[in-house]
Amino acid sequence: MSAITVPDLRQLLTLAAIGRYCSFSRAAEELGYTQSAASQQIRRLEHAMGQQLVERPGGPRPVRLTAAGEILARHADAIAARLDSARSDLAALAEGIAGTVRVGCYQSVGVRILPRLLRSFRASWPRVDVQLTEIEDDGELLAALERGQLDLSFIVYPLPAGPFAGVELLADPYVVAVGADAELASGTGPVHVGELSGVPLITYAHMRPVHAIENRLGRPDLADQVIFRSNDNGTILGLAAEGVGVAVASWLSMDPHRTDLRVRPLAGVPPRMVGLAWHRDRYRIAAAGAFVRLAQTESLREHRAAAAVLTAGPAAPTGTPER
Repeated sequence: MSAITVPDLRQLLTLAAIGRYCSFSRAAEELGYTQSAASQQIRRLEHAMGQQLVERPGGPRPVRLTAAGEILARHADAIAARLDSARSDLAALAEGIAGTVRVGCYQSVGVRILPRLLRSFRASWPRVDVQLTEIEDDGELLAALERGQLDLSFIVYPLPAGPFAGVELLADPYVVAVGADAELASGTGPVHVGELSGVPLITYAHMRPVHAIENRLGRPDLADQVIFRSNDNGTILGLAAEGVGVAVASWLSMDPHRTDLRVRPLAGVPPRMVGLAWHRDRYRIAAAGAFVRLAQTESLREHRAAAAVLTAGPAAPTGTPER
C-alpha cells in the first residue's frame, strides 16, 4: 500500500477559493497571495494528489474545478469551517466565555446548593462545561485541587496548609435529627450537648479529623456512642427516622421535606463554615470567578431558608462577595 499524501493546508484553501470564484486572481486576492503564488500552490497540490484539479481553458473563459477538484474542495471547505470554529472557541476561551470548570463537591452541597447554582450558571455561561467530582472527604478534594485536577472545590473550613485560597459561603449549623417517637423529639428549642450523653449516635463516616462530630462538638468521648457512620445522608436520616439512634449532622445534610423527623439545633456548637477553594497560584478563567459569585448568592438563599426553619437560626454568612 502506498503512503498517504497529506496535502498542505494552504493549498487546500487556495483550491477552495478558486472553486468559489472560478478565478486565480480573485482567489489570490482573498488569500493575500500573488496570482503566480496561487497558481504554484495548485500545481503543487495536483502533483501531490496525482490528479488534475483545475481546468484552465485559457483566454477570457473562467477556470473551473475538475470532478476531483470539486471533491477535494468540499473537504477543504469543511476544514476551513472547523478552523473558523476553532478560532471562535479560542477567542471565547480568551474572553472567559467558554472552556471547562472542574468542580469538586460533597453530598450535602450537591443536594442543597449545587442544583440552583448550576441552573443559574448555565443560564449565564452556556458555553462553559462544568465537570463535577463528588467525594465526601474534602481532604481528598483539596489534594485533587493541589494536583491541578480541579479548578474549584467546595470545602469546610479551616483550610489546611497548602497553596490554597478560598471564600466562605455559608455558616452551616449542627443539628440533631430524631424520629417522631424519640425522647428528644418532644423538647423545644436547641439541644444541649450534655443531653446526648448515653444516646446512640449516627453520623458521618470518612472526613478530615477536624470535622469529626465528636471533635466539632468538643466531646471526644462521644465517639464511643457512635453506633453507625455513613457517607450517605439519606442513610443517616433513615436510621434516625426508624429510631435506631440520633443523627448528628449539619443543616445542609438534612432533608427539609421529610415529615418523619424532628430537627433541632445544637446549642453552643459553632457552625461549620462551608466555602469554595482554589489553587492560589493557578490561572482561573473568568467563568470560574463567576461560579464563585453565584455560589455566594445561592448560599445566602440557603442561609435564609435555614434561619426560617430552625428555632435558633445560624449566624449570617461571614464571607463577602469575591471581587
